[in-house]
Amino acid sequence: MAEFRNEFTFRKFSEEGRENEFNSSFEQAVVEAEREWIGKEYPLYVGDREITLDSKLIERSPIDGRVICTCQKADREETRLAVESALRAFEGWRDMGYIKRSRVMMKAADLFSKNKFVLSAVLSIENGKNRFESMGEVDEAIDFLRYYASQMIKNKGYSETVYLHGSRVKVKLGFHGSPGRGERVSHLMKPYGVFGVIAPFNFPVSISTGMSSGAMITGNTVVFKPSSTGNMSMLTGVLLYHLFRDAGIPPGVFNYVSGPGSVVGDELAISNSVSGIVFTGSMEVGMGMIKKSYNLGQNKAFIVEMGGKNSTIVSESADLEGAAAGVAAAAFGFGGQKCSALSRVYVQNDVSERFLELLAQRARSIRVGNPLQKDVYMGPLISREAYERFEWAVGLAARDGKIIWGGRALKMGLDGYYVEPTIARLSHGHELYRKELFLPFLLVDSYQSFEDALRMANDSQYGLTAGLYSKKKNEITMFKNTISAGVVYINRYSSATTGAIVGFHPFVGWRGSGTSGKGTGGRYYLLQFLREQSISESAA
Repeated sequence: MAEFRNEFTFRKFSEEGRENEFNSSFEQAVVEAEREWIGKEYPLYVGDREITLDSKLIERSPIDGRVICTCQKADREETRLAVESALRAFEGWRDMGYIKRSRVMMKAADLFSKNKFVLSAVLSIENGKNRFESMGEVDEAIDFLRYYASQMIKNKGYSETVYLHGSRVKVKLGFHGSPGRGERVSHLMKPYGVFGVIAPFNFPVSISTGMSSGAMITGNTVVFKPSSTGNMSMLTGVLLYHLFRDAGIPPGVFNYVSGPGSVVGDELAISNSVSGIVFTGSMEVGMGMIKKSYNLGQNKAFIVEMGGKNSTIVSESADLEGAAAGVAAAAFGFGGQKCSALSRVYVQNDVSERFLELLAQRARSIRVGNPLQKDVYMGPLISREAYERFEWAVGLAARDGKIIWGGRALKMGLDGYYVEPTIARLSHGHELYRKELFLPFLLVDSYQSFEDALRMANDSQYGLTAGLYSKKKNEITMFKNTISAGVVYINRYSSATTGAIVGFHPFVGWRGSGTSGKGTGGRYYLLQFLREQSISESAA
């Protein structure tokens, strides 16, 4: 199997001077997506069955409000059918072995790569990302497939055999550590069974692929539930199903069930036939599932990532131009609708005014509008609920602090919710520093001592991503030793807190941001989908 390499589509096009080709390929893919995928009805995919129901779910694009697909509104009965399908498929998929499963995932990666522009176009239409964000997300999905396959092969399925040498000494009755015959001991990592995969709206290609492939490549089977209420992302899930199927994943290994989390997600969480849940979403929902399952006496494997309230510190020694660029990208990319998005900045007093000037310039330069257009950086908010949350946050910030830039809704001639990237100066301790907003809304406060900055940065129930801009070695050392976050970036000018690269930045949440302490795209992630068994054999 070839050595793992990241996909990096736009980077390759731009380094080869082919940016125009990239843009034209994306624009052609939008036309193809409209023709082949948009506006159709899609069934549930359960085993080798396609199931349609009387109850439907209508998904609309946040760009302009048009219907982009109709899907089925599954109930508990259909969820149970999917679980039964996954159970039936489990033994055959498990017994296929890690080498054959890895080959299937590599084939899936090749199909994802072949269809990357259409998949990116559908993603942009579905959740309002610009073309560069969408392609980056599709690249990440491809990277997950290839990286996990490479890890399975490199680690030989995470199994090994050791030998315990025997002794000629004999005893009448054995005891711990007593002499005995030699033993051949197999250390095996085995799949659990069926995993419920519950996906978020904001990364419906990469996170969905990462969670699903992690479960499947280790020998588990999957019931996949896309985000299906409010902030919907069902259509990209349909494309994932087709790509996995075409790659050779057998019927029942990946089952697609659209429906409300309160029904489909809840059934997966409480089902005795589901051995594990992998989930990305809010802390309230994630912890609620765990509590409910454990209260029922179940012992499921939970792999849960639950958001963040991410911080960055800007020291007086920082390259302020670079810091402003990194902060703006992290705060306003995809409208801040990322669990890794930057939402809190602490700037040293002596440079705070200059930094805010530079940051406001960056915010003013951001073009907001239809993300299918080439020069648009920030598209719409995902929903009306998000817009109402924006209005609420702006109102509080204006009342209790100062809006440095933004705070207004924008009229684009489209039926969507478009707003300005917003910077607000507020004192740390305000309630907006506690709540995960999922908006292009950045809070700024100043500090005198670096110790104060660290204290404020760590003052959160979350611990997902964090950033620092400083040229002082003592500050960098103190930050590395003290910051309570799973993904940490220092002097990263492309983005202060976002943009983890598979194989380089394991994406892991501490504290209220995650339950396992193991990150996606990292060397330990797959072990969470496996349980250890030792088998000792002595000569008869």
